[in-house]
Amino acid sequence: MQVTQEDGGRLNAFAKEPRMQVMEAGEAAAGSSRMLLIGGAALVLLMLAVAVGIS
Repeated sequence: MQVTQEDGGRLNAFAKEPRMQVMEAGEAAAGSSRMLLIGGAALVLLMLAVAVGIS
């Protein structure tokens, strides 16, 4: 952890960040993004069904 000293003698600590990873254009995680899209669509349909059921 990197620590610097500010004016007035206060110490400021900065967290160590992980290295960045560069992904190529075709390297996207297709399986997880597809599951997220399907789950979101199912959630919207479920909310619509509940709204229709209530009204």
